Amino acid sequence: MAAKLLYQGHGSVRIVTEEGKVIYIDPFMGDGYDLPADLILMTHGHYDHTQDNLITARNEGCKLIKWSDALKNGEYKSFDFGFVNVETVEAGYNKNHHVSECVGFILTFSDGIKTYLSGDTSTTPSMVRFAAKKLDYAFLCCDGVYNMDVKEASRCAEVIGAKHTIPYHMEPVKDKSGFDLRAAESFEAPGKIVLRPGKELELK
Repeated sequence: MAAKLLYQGHGSVRIVTEEGKVIYIDPFMGDGYDLPADLILMTHGHYDHTQDNLITARNEGCKLIKWSDALKNGEYKSFDFGFVNVETVEAGYNKNHHVSECVGFILTFSDGIKTYLSGDTSTTPSMVRFAAKKLDYAFLCCDGVYNMDVKEASRCAEVIGAKHTIPYHMEPVKDKSGFDLRAAESFEAPGKIVLRPGKELELK
């Protein structure tokens, strides 16, 4: 039984692992915060990534890992929870997101499936090394205002070489949808998946 990812909108994602563990990444948008959390990840400190008050219940031993926990003294940390290994990678490289204050995450689940969530970023030097990781899924931001646009994100997707790439964080939040279909459709990547808010994706 594979992990199931719920795209909540904007940069917000919930994953239920095959063990039934619940992971929230960058809580802010959408529904689906009712499941008790086992792990909460935040890529940086902007308000649209840090609303963990939406998560109304947490299981005993729930861990909250912020960007400041994941990047210490210039060192990108890894965390092994058994049900998932969390590798911190660099993010930022634009005027709105400094590399010292932002991270992305690569999650490796117990069945070996690897999923990259970019957080808020432009192209990073480390992306050229991601192809060797043989990622199954990559979520790339592409709002074109605070981060890279669709064209740059499409180039990153080609470099990263994930089996499937999903555009997310496609625009500044203008309404309650957290989604821009036109941007998603113009995004180009082999194995592209357009995932609408409220829809689930089985990670397999």
